[in-house]
Amino acid sequence: MAKILAKNLANKRVMLTDGSELGTANNVIMETHTGELLYLLVKPSTVVDTSKYKTQDGYLLIPFEAVRAAKDYAIVDKKLITGSDFD
Repeated sequence: MAKILAKNLANKRVMLTDGSELGTANNVIMETHTGELLYLLVKPSTVVDTSKYKTQDGYLLIPFEAVRAAKDYAIVDKKLITGSDFD
């Protein structure tokens, strides 16, 4: 995957690879010692069933390894999200 700057993710709409919308990127969680990006924090849209995702304080915690692209939208690989074996 190409390098993605965290600042380029702010306020981007987040979509799954199946085309469904998760919400809006709000922030990232990173490992301070290594600088590794761990999670993308997403404010979920009102239609998302948040029980299928890892959450913290009302935000979805999307493993950063699942982020595939960040242009007009941040695209997240649905298969790599913990607890997303649903259809």
